Amino acid sequence: MQPISFNTYSDVLRLAMADNLSDFEACPQPLGQLRAAAVAIVLVEGGDYSPAVLLTRRAQTLRAHSGQWALPGGRLDGDETASEAALRELHEEINLPLTPEAIIGIMDDYITRSGYRITPVVLWAGTDVSALHPNPDEVASIHTVSLNELARPNAPHFDASPDSGQEILSMKLSVDQIYAPTAAFLYQFREVVIQGRSTRVLHYDQPRFAWR
Repeated sequence: MQPISFNTYSDVLRLAMADNLSDFEACPQPLGQLRAAAVAIVLVEGGDYSPAVLLTRRAQTLRAHSGQWALPGGRLDGDETASEAALRELHEEINLPLTPEAIIGIMDDYITRSGYRITPVVLWAGTDVSALHPNPDEVASIHTVSLNELARPNAPHFDASPDSGQEILSMKLSVDQIYAPTAAFLYQFREVVIQGRSTRVLHYDQPRFAWR
């Protein structure tokens, strides 16, 4: 794996990201009594033709994690794979129809305090985000975070957890300070896909508001 140049949203960038993901051995976790879910880390063209990742704010009317920052995603239905669920949830939540050819790769499973095993799926959208519309039943708003912002040295933040010997991971971004589990996916994406480092995130804890 190698650090990549990410100033322009292009096929060259997509190939470089795919190379780093193919060199990375994703670590699956046993399901056990957990509920299986998937999230989509979607690469889009942001402002000034620069690459960015989609981020959503969950609707306030949702029973769980209402109003929190999230990546598009949700529980697997029936015999769905994580990739199939990520594609379906993208269409349902933000009206973004992508095919399996958009999938670049998969990163580590992350286990949440709320009882989910979440698999992050990295996708290349090639879509103007201004054309996307959130499903108001699930998503309040759609945002983008540039790769330049994710790669900033001071973006990751680590706090001692009052509930465990682990650190709580967050990402300080222009939209807000984003906490794990969403921060865990963004941080591993930054480390593996952008920086070319084999960084694991399962050991990072989540703040109490994310447990419910």
